[in-house]
Amino acid sequence: MTARSNLRLTSALLAVASLTAPLAAETSAIPIPAQSQSRAIAPDNATTQLAQFAPDQDRREHRIDYEHWDEALAWFVVPMGPSIRQGAPRVDPLVGTRRIYGHESRYRLEGNRVAFSYLTPQIRQSITDYRADLEQIGSELDLSAIPRNEQLAYWINLHNVAVIEALAAEYPLAEPSARGFGTNNAALDDAILVTVDGVSLSPRDIRERIVYPNWSDPKVMYGFWRGTIDGPSIQRLAYTGGNVDALLSLSAEEFVNSLRGVERWGGALRVSPIYDEAAEFYFENTDALRAHLSQFARDDVRELVNETSDVAYKRVEGDLADLARGERDPGVNFICQQAGGTQGGDPPRVGNATCTPTRTVPNLAIQRLMEERAEKLRRARKRGIRSGMVIFGDGQYVEGETPPEVE
Repeated sequence: MTARSNLRLTSALLAVASLTAPLAAETSAIPIPAQSQSRAIAPDNATTQLAQFAPDQDRREHRIDYEHWDEALAWFVVPMGPSIRQGAPRVDPLVGTRRIYGHESRYRLEGNRVAFSYLTPQIRQSITDYRADLEQIGSELDLSAIPRNEQLAYWINLHNVAVIEALAAEYPLAEPSARGFGTNNAALDDAILVTVDGVSLSPRDIRERIVYPNWSDPKVMYGFWRGTIDGPSIQRLAYTGGNVDALLSLSAEEFVNSLRGVERWGGALRVSPIYDEAAEFYFENTDALRAHLSQFARDDVRELVNETSDVAYKRVEGDLADLARGERDPGVNFICQQAGGTQGGDPPRVGNATCTPTRTVPNLAIQRLMEERAEKLRRARKRGIRSGMVIFGDGQYVEGETPPEVE
């Protein structure tokens, strides 16, 4: 039995892809308040509600089809390639100004990017419709009774669709921590973004109250996209029951071997704060964390993990994982149409006017990032670091065959 979402997302994307497709940016020729670290504690009745999502022992065969989300991700996710474990170079201001436009983080060449600046209102609405479709599927199916891999893929995809939808609705923004989201106007992690079978959920609920307690393999951490430049990468494939094991392993390998995941600083092993979030579920001590990191580390990173005596968590680096750091640059003007005629304007809200961006020159911040990316990939190839992702077959499984199960 297959659950299939509708065609609205795909048709909306295809309608505009030929006009502004951000994956043309594959070559270099293309023209804060701190987020609260407190964790929301749900009341007892919410805990009881969440228990309905725990996997059952008795399961029925069922497959959810994410073909349309596959097509969407392939269109608006821009791959940045593997880490070469070198911080990105310092960015100089534009001539005649002290202002730096776009990303300047040392992590900016790691982790895939969502091309938010290319998402039109039509595409944003389609993402909203798709999130609603996933909510409906989760409400109509008995999720706990379908195969574990199908359940896991569903929760990861729902989490990521909801985060992308929330950020797209607030774009442009440089740091997600600067805004409130969801029906409760909370920090992104704790914002109520979805409702499944009558249960309202935040991204943290999905991660820490549904998935982490019910899956013992810590690589599930790497499927969840947090929207920030320092987190696990968003993939260009939807997670499915057939590919979730392989795709999580690839995501884990990319992250562990990146500066975002692991580096040495002041003689200590500095690791991502996502390991702190998951520690109570997976890492009872630093030895358990080191063993996990060594499982996915290349030789040089494994040596670093074994040589350092102390372990410390990095600070959050919360820039948005987009192409332009949520900023307009000097190459953008706005044309505003209202009842009295047409006028230019910046910022793009002038009275009741409707304003649309017009680009006089290529986005300089995106152009710089793509040029830096091209140079990084050249260095990666020279070092023999593979720059692509390989999943044998089509990432699906044949009926009657059982894919590796994520425990």
